Amino acid sequence: IPASFNSVKISPPRRSTPLPPSEVPSASKAVWEKFTPQKRLDRQMYHYGHFSQDFLWGVSSSAYQIEGGYNQDGKGPSVWDVVSNNPGSGIPEDVNGNDACDSYNRLDEDLYMLQALKVKSYRFSLSWSRIFPNGRRASLNQKGIDYYNRLIDGLLARQITPMVTIYHWDLPQALQDIGGWQNVEMIDIFNDYCDFCFATFGDRVKFWMTMNDPQGLAWLGYGTGRIPPKIREPGTAPYQVAHNLIKAHATAYHTYDDKYRASQGGMVSIALNAEWVEPKDINVPRDLVAADRAMQFNVGWFAHPIFKNGDYPEALKAQVLVKSELQGLKQSRLPSFTDEEKNLIKGTADMFCANHYTSRLILDQPTTPIGFTRAVSFGMRRLLNWIKAEYGDPDIYITENSVATPREWAYDEIDRVFLHKTYIDEALKAYELDGVKVKGYATYLMDSFQFLYGYLFGYGLHHVDFNNPNRPRTPKFSAHFYYNIIKDNGFPLPEDEKMIYGEFKKDFIWSSATASYQVKNFCSRLSIWDKFTHTPGKISEHDTGDVACNSYNRMEDDIAALKKVKVSHYRFSISWPRILPDGTTKYINQAGLNYYKKLVDSLIAANINPQVTLYHWDLPQALQDVGGWENETIIQRFRDYADVLFQNLGPKVKLWITFNEPDTLPYIVGHNIIRSHAEAWHVYNDKYRASQGGLVSITVNSDWAEPRNPYKQEDYEAARNVVEFYLGWWVHPIFNGDYSPLVKKSVLELPEFTPEEIKRINGTYDYFGLNHYCSVLAFPVDFGTTQHFEADSDRTWLETGSVWLRMTPFGLRRLLKFIKDEYRNPPIIITENGVSENGPVDLNDVHRKYYYEQYINQVLKAYLLDNVNIIGYTAWSLLDNLEWAVGYTERFGLFYVNRSDPDLPRTPKASVSFYSSIISCNGFPDPTTGPHECWNPNPTPTPTPTPKPEGKKIHFLESNLSVSDSRSDKKFSKIKIQIETYPTLICLTLIFQNKPNNRSEKLF
Repeated sequence: IPASFNSVKISPPRRSTPLPPSEVPSASKAVWEKFTPQKRLDRQMYHYGHFSQDFLWGVSSSAYQIEGGYNQDGKGPSVWDVVSNNPGSGIPEDVNGNDACDSYNRLDEDLYMLQALKVKSYRFSLSWSRIFPNGRRASLNQKGIDYYNRLIDGLLARQITPMVTIYHWDLPQALQDIGGWQNVEMIDIFNDYCDFCFATFGDRVKFWMTMNDPQGLAWLGYGTGRIPPKIREPGTAPYQVAHNLIKAHATAYHTYDDKYRASQGGMVSIALNAEWVEPKDINVPRDLVAADRAMQFNVGWFAHPIFKNGDYPEALKAQVLVKSELQGLKQSRLPSFTDEEKNLIKGTADMFCANHYTSRLILDQPTTPIGFTRAVSFGMRRLLNWIKAEYGDPDIYITENSVATPREWAYDEIDRVFLHKTYIDEALKAYELDGVKVKGYATYLMDSFQFLYGYLFGYGLHHVDFNNPNRPRTPKFSAHFYYNIIKDNGFPLPEDEKMIYGEFKKDFIWSSATASYQVKNFCSRLSIWDKFTHTPGKISEHDTGDVACNSYNRMEDDIAALKKVKVSHYRFSISWPRILPDGTTKYINQAGLNYYKKLVDSLIAANINPQVTLYHWDLPQALQDVGGWENETIIQRFRDYADVLFQNLGPKVKLWITFNEPDTLPYIVGHNIIRSHAEAWHVYNDKYRASQGGLVSITVNSDWAEPRNPYKQEDYEAARNVVEFYLGWWVHPIFNGDYSPLVKKSVLELPEFTPEEIKRINGTYDYFGLNHYCSVLAFPVDFGTTQHFEADSDRTWLETGSVWLRMTPFGLRRLLKFIKDEYRNPPIIITENGVSENGPVDLNDVHRKYYYEQYINQVLKAYLLDNVNIIGYTAWSLLDNLEWAVGYTERFGLFYVNRSDPDLPRTPKASVSFYSSIISCNGFPDPTTGPHECWNPNPTPTPTPTPKPEGKKIHFLESNLSVSDSRSDKKFSKIKIQIETYPTLICLTLIFQNKPNNRSEKLF
């Protein structure tokens, strides 16, 4: 044995204790009851942490899938060799595993890959017919044994633990010729094969799996006939085969136990496929029972006899018996174990080895489970908890986990990276948060022959070119990513995620926002949005802006809401058609103008500064009728409109925004908007600045972009292009006078500014107005003659009520730093930032509190650490208002507006108190310095009922210690701790008893 083997640590065998049979439904239904009701935020919250130091990070393979050399050096034919070499095998493209990855001849290359990955374990299987060509000891093939000796010794020399599967579906054809696993003789034949493997390799192999996924073999090989030996007898054969497989495993386990364990000290188990099954509706008892039954069929079929009582689950026995009786059979199609066999089987596993890929949804209907169409990572955590609860808290090794990607995605397969980020993190949650004994994880080493799918898909960390006879192996993006997970032993908390404590500048602008069309009531003259929302098919007939939040008539309610939030500013927009009904100054609607004057005065009286947007998308329909923003005359119209507002409101308004998010096509529209903005800025600069002393700018929206593959320079360039294009389209002309070279290069139909216009536009800003919500992953797309860029989302980013919005706090700081570096560190006001929810109303909007905490903390980092000249922050939005084309289905508000009540009351959500506390603190005080009066994160009281005390339990702990109160002369002789537990509440009461007068004092 190589000396290096001494440094390979593996957990000592954990002898299984037989457990009682499962109930129907099993007690493990508590896993659904605990996890299924989780809120989306709780379910998706990423967990940072580390596995144990002896965690076995590994990769896996199987003999037929990678070895090749199917008739080389005396190897006998397996059932897969025979089937795959016959025409009409059913395997796509009529391929086979004759050569596969050619690992039999390329062992050194495999060992090099393993060493480069720095894995701690390698799970591989032995080819039965390479060791015993006809399946029996008498046909022993020394060259096959030599190959596995070289593999095992090569692993140990690299301090990699061999995890050996003795049988992975490739039964010698000679044994199938005598009936295969339908023949009870296979139990002794398999035991003899295992005995030889233990004796030959067991001095170096300490981790054994007798067989892989016996359930898949029984059902696919003997039920549906999809894999060799392709027998289609679904009614009886799978149960008969499973019966023999279970007894064969148990017999081999006892052989190791009796003959080798004392001298070799290894562990033996069986690798079971384990999908997670989720009930369609946790509140429907029949669905929960159906999910439990599905788990017993899926996992319990084999695990229950081995890990519990030596017999099949009661749910499985009952179901098969009922169906057998309905078919007129005298006895169940499910065979029975004798008492002697039960005693042989139970407890025959030293650890639980699980192959896990996906989860399924099930309801109590006579149908098969509904398969999810994508990775369902939360199923990993729930499965691991279920195994812990159901099988007596065993050590668990995840022996297979991966995802299929098309072979065209040779190297840049982001799906596998997402799988590792999410599935491994769910395993980490199970380990660190739930106390599950997760001991190891393995994924596919390289692309290989995928049984039913041939070479259509890749599952591996390394791409194998099967068209090249040399079978070159190339690491994929996922290999680099997995390497780093191993190096970090999990997921350390990134610097981006760490909180910083401190304050913003004293005059920092704290604001919340609305827009006129989104909160107003119906205007006497139409805007383009009035027409759009009243056009059939454009938006729900109930989701127009006719009333919205009725802010036009409920000004006092809105101001009261603002005061509750404690903002210093309020950003609102002016309704152009309310001031100028036809969009021109031919007629000024004095009533509309008076409304805004009153609003400004009321805000100032409440010590709230108005922050006014001139145009927030609601163009007068009369102007759209003559071409809207495509008609060059609109530049003068907008200039005149701005002049009216500056003249009438300017003496009291010190912050102006000309346009909100002008992102729009065609490009002539953007061209005219930029020119219109410049003209409005010059009107203020020339006529009003000296007397009014305000600031005027434009506010643009931009995502931040990260490279989708951080190992590709092309993705870095795509990420920069995304930001430079969408931000620079508007900002570059205003800050530098003309479109950026990137925009000019990318847009062939882009209009040109004249030299006079460049001079007129350049420098028309007093600050940088930024709307920001989320970030994207960017990557290039080649269209032949040109290259463009597209964006994606990381699946680990928290979802929200909008499909386009995922929580990415880190992006805001990076975007602010980009603006500082690119545009000479201008003063920046974040003019919109917020998050949505949908579905049932929940006033305890914990996800919004989390969003504001994380995003605002990133702003503080930009201010304190990056010296960004950030001067204000605006939360979108004050109220749940009309969210444009999606109506009222997505709610961004700090206040819930009950639209079923004609009074449209504004009810504060929990985020109101949270945001107001940040404002009161002007940032984030350091908690280590003690409590701060400004910080009051307690959620605002909501209509959620207080938990009732039914079923409370009271416990007492007493101590007869002599205790004195340092703040007084009181002495106490007894401390009593009263613990009251409720379904969702725990109350602790400390009772101090004074012995002389037996008086009690309570401290809650």
